[in-house]
Amino acid sequence: MNPHWERFEVKFVDLCNCDLERELKIEVFDWNNSGRHSFIGACFTTTENLLKMSGKTLDLINDKKKIRKGRKYKNSGILHCIHVSKERRYTFVDYLQGGLIMNFEVGIDFTQSNGNPADPSSLHYVSSIPGHLNEYALSIKAVGEIIQDYDTDKLFPVYGFGAALPPDGRISHNFNVNFNNDNCNCHKIEGCLEAYQRCIRSVQLWGPTNFSPIIRRVADAASQVLTGKQYWVLLMITDGIISDIEATKKAIVEASQFPMSIIIIGVGNADFAAMTVLDGDRERLSYNGQKAVRDIVQFVPMRDFVDLNGSHSSGMDHLLDGQNNENDDQTSQNQPHITSITNAKQLYSQARLAQEVLYE
Repeated sequence: MNPHWERFEVKFVDLCNCDLERELKIEVFDWNNSGRHSFIGACFTTTENLLKMSGKTLDLINDKKKIRKGRKYKNSGILHCIHVSKERRYTFVDYLQGGLIMNFEVGIDFTQSNGNPADPSSLHYVSSIPGHLNEYALSIKAVGEIIQDYDTDKLFPVYGFGAALPPDGRISHNFNVNFNNDNCNCHKIEGCLEAYQRCIRSVQLWGPTNFSPIIRRVADAASQVLTGKQYWVLLMITDGIISDIEATKKAIVEASQFPMSIIIIGVGNADFAAMTVLDGDRERLSYNGQKAVRDIVQFVPMRDFVDLNGSHSSGMDHLLDGQNNENDDQTSQNQPHITSITNAKQLYSQARLAQEVLYE
């Protein structure tokens, strides 16, 4: 019997709680179909010692056999450490401190399924009550106010899709919400909200729900800057099922090689089960047999995080205030908000993998 284990990774916090001198016990078993695995032996070491063990061996000791055989006993097996190394996993904050430029862009669903904006039940309802925000505005505010702190120029492109545009009723799935064909930028999140409020009063909700044009637009911009100095985050807000799902899969798979992430927020009470296909947490997204280079999509149903009466729910408060304990390499204790609705682990790993892809 001479098993060979595939190379694996484990975080210091999980292995030894970041104490390199803490004693570790490694046990080795002979696997059996019955589930009653046979104990071969164990060895004791520390993380500090393990890091010096590449190409070396550790004796596996079975105390029962050792007692039975006495002085003749040497070991019950030998554990060969083929390769042991440590790697620093840089966080998103590390990249920002190193000069990474963050670009935040927004795509808004203006399809008919959202309901007439004049109707209080509409997800695009325009209220006369000062300060009232519908679910789309809440989404822009909730995510935008977090991310804008990491965007240096505070200029955010805002796009719309699924609307009939004035003056001729042309259907568009990729238009500037501020109606400025030469400059799609809005200044700060307040500017994004103002442009959205003006737009919803001017367009006619139409359809279908096509994601791919805006994803390709942002991916095209990201593909032009492969120096590792810029990163794009696209926020897509929608109320339902994507109409061009195959084109969207293709666009995401192609975009996965570029420095960008996509946050999809589902508003309303629709069944968003199909969105899990795009969010590759369980299985990496693929199109026609080609897998995405990395998982760049994070889907969040808004109802899980926001009290629709207008206030943040306890779940949102927890996410806004909490540090992501899974990121043991996070160094900045002063930037907790990046861990909120977007799930910082995703953004961190995406930024790091984007850097690796760009520099290979």
